[in-house]
Amino acid sequence: MHIGSSFKKRKISFITFFILAIIVAVITFMPFYWAISLSIRNPIEAFTVTGLAVPFLQYKPTLSNWRTELSVGETQRALLNSCIVGLGTAIAASILGVPAAYAIARFKFKRFKNSDITVWFLSQRVLPPIATVIPFFLIIRFLGLIDTLSALIMVNVTFSLPFIVVIMRQAFIDLPIELEEAALVDGANHFKIFWNISLRLAAPSLAAVVLIVLAFTWNEFLFALTIGSLKAKVIPVHMAGAVDTRGIQFWFVAVRSLIAITPPVVLALLAQKYIVRGLTFGAVKG
Repeated sequence: MHIGSSFKKRKISFITFFILAIIVAVITFMPFYWAISLSIRNPIEAFTVTGLAVPFLQYKPTLSNWRTELSVGETQRALLNSCIVGLGTAIAASILGVPAAYAIARFKFKRFKNSDITVWFLSQRVLPPIATVIPFFLIIRFLGLIDTLSALIMVNVTFSLPFIVVIMRQAFIDLPIELEEAALVDGANHFKIFWNISLRLAAPSLAAVVLIVLAFTWNEFLFALTIGSLKAKVIPVHMAGAVDTRGIQFWFVAVRSLIAITPPVVLALLAQKYIVRGLTFGAVKG
């Protein structure tokens, strides 16, 4: 009797959790559904179609908005700029941050404690970006790099570097140091150990932070608007410009929003096992 009652309670709990999960999923997906629906409607139907806006029942879907938007040179240039800035930031931040993280994890410094250096990097990450807009703008203007992709890459590297250092430092600490000690006994230097052993073992963590940095950079808007709003315009700035004398063109806003969110989502789905593996690396020790 007790077993049957316990099974019934578990079944009710499972059904309740399942229903709640469906409700949360539907609420979460609704903005995306609305963006997709707007992007495949004729402009006039953005205002005349009401309710759930079910395709083929309430309106006839069309890809004219997508064709129009993707054929515009400004959109193509913004996509290319976002790809260059995102990949450039991820590569540059990794080249600078990963060796720094390894050094903090494995070596001791005379003047500063390793923990103090880590806290300093972490403090740079939590610094509000809005507080640095004017200093960055003045420095970049002094260097003559206003409205250039290199300026956007440098700014994004500045804010991405602490994230890479903190995450990769912990990944290197979690690696068994006995492997490196054995390599030292065999005559390998620290660079060979870092390149051939530690970096390969920490590859899942590196893949995770690179993808996260790429997503952060792809979606960055504040500095992109301040520093590069013309020749160096990227997707977030381009997405915010769907306003003309007729008002907000919601169908183009929907297309640009989907263009902006699709690459990070696709990357996350394709590499989710590396992200989970990388961010939980060393979390459980036997």
